[in-house]
Amino acid sequence: MDKPNIVVEVVYALADKQKLLRLSLPYGSTVRQAALQSGMQVHFPDVDLHSSPLGIFGKAVSKPDERVLEDGERVEIYRPLVADPKEVRKQRAAKAAQAKAEGGEQ
Repeated sequence: MDKPNIVVEVVYALADKQKLLRLSLPYGSTVRQAALQSGMQVHFPDVDLHSSPLGIFGKAVSKPDERVLEDGERVEIYRPLVADPKEVRKQRAAKAAQAKAEGGEQ
């Protein structure tokens, strides 16, 4: 007997727009297959679903072409970071140190 389909959600977001799509897929579908079959590129033409990093419920999936989905999971399509978080923290700390030094000289 064939296994039933699973229902998953696929999400993608930009700063000003987000989309959540629910789809029914054959049992055994992978994370990448869900992203590709979601049709998300219709809403976000610039997203490259063949190479975008993917995750499930906020955790990155290292091998999305191999990871089989379970019913009810949410696939997240990640976009490249605009700025490196470590670099931003360094810049913020340097700016704070400079402001403190300038304020302490008076």
